Amino acid sequence: MLYAVLFALAGGSALVAAMLPRVVDRLPVNLPMTFLACGVLLGLVPGLPAVKPMEHEAVTAHVTEIVVIISLMGAGLALDRPVGWRRWASTWRLILIAMPLTIALVALAGSALAGLPVAAAVLLGAALAPTDPVLASDVQVGEPADDEGTEDEVRFALTSEAGLNDGAAFPVVHLAVVLATAGATAGALGGWVAEDLLLRTVVGVAVGLVVGKLLGALFFRSALPALRLADDVEGFTALAVTFLAYGIAELLHGYGFLAVFVAACTIRAAERSHGAHRVAHGFVEQVERMLTSWLLLLLGAALADGLLSALTWQLAVVGTLLVLVIRPAVGYLSLLGTRGGPRERTVIAAYGVRGVGSLFYLSWALGEGRFPADRLWAAVGFTVALSVLVHGASAAPVVRRLDARRRRRARSEDPGEIAGTHV
Repeated sequence: MLYAVLFALAGGSALVAAMLPRVVDRLPVNLPMTFLACGVLLGLVPGLPAVKPMEHEAVTAHVTEIVVIISLMGAGLALDRPVGWRRWASTWRLILIAMPLTIALVALAGSALAGLPVAAAVLLGAALAPTDPVLASDVQVGEPADDEGTEDEVRFALTSEAGLNDGAAFPVVHLAVVLATAGATAGALGGWVAEDLLLRTVVGVAVGLVVGKLLGALFFRSALPALRLADDVEGFTALAVTFLAYGIAELLHGYGFLAVFVAACTIRAAERSHGAHRVAHGFVEQVERMLTSWLLLLLGAALADGLLSALTWQLAVVGTLLVLVIRPAVGYLSLLGTRGGPRERTVIAAYGVRGVGSLFYLSWALGEGRFPADRLWAAVGFTVALSVLVHGASAAPVVRRLDARRRRRARSEDPGEIAGTHV
């Protein structure tokens, strides 16, 4: 009987995930908010099994891992703008300035306000620092376009940042594990710099480039028509690339998240305007939406089943500071001098959505070292839920106003031409 109920819930939630975006298109509600709330209600239903991620850390890590890498492939395929230092200036600043400052400030707040040990505070900062490519669809680019320059700066910056910072935060998660297991010794920190910071990053990027180059040439320019898969577009090939790049990078002790995103960007660059990208992206987006709906139901149920039982007001303050103060402040400061005006910079800084990546990092680290798991899960669960509610309720209206302002400005500057906005 229970299995039948679970199958019915899985099918019903997937169906709702397909219909919901059309139903709430003009409302301050989105898919993550709805499914998180439904999960909380399910968690209160007697007779259903309790959802306890702390008791199933390996399962939680693998499930969230799959959702993140699929979303990273979708983000990489969606970006129309070629990779470059100036073209991606906002992205590099968010990764190299905003994210390290966010990690440091959250870790400092976790230690000073909530009394977390240093290793746990660093882990909290690293887990909560990445923005999420899974839950931020309202402020990200849409399907791939044929022409460059169709993306506005807000959507481009948030999508590219979310694609890169899941991998960029992993070295700091490893640092937290090192501090918890070996301590802050010179040998341990030297090994962390050599292996976890440098080697794994280089291997992840290299694997992504090689896989993307080889498969891009195979898909679009193979001398054998049977191997030119882009001619007979199959959306599931995007999943094949995702798992292949991730698996090879992990086997070689590199960061698989980086490999997947780099591979997606490289394949996109191999034949930028080909229609195969839209088909592949559409398939990935559908799979991602289905898996996200299930995952959010489980997270909501976990919240109702006691995930927040160890939450203190100090930990709640840390999460609130991150969402409402720390990320908006350091994000805005890091973007000074980049493309876009103050409004665009404000939106980019404010909408660093926290989500599935944070759940993965936490569950992975808890399987590698000893941390106060109940407090960390409470802090991360609270912050993700707060981010889903705050950002979900306000993102779509804010972005619509930015789009309307951009169109008005385009009409005033050139009445015969309206600047395209890729939604």
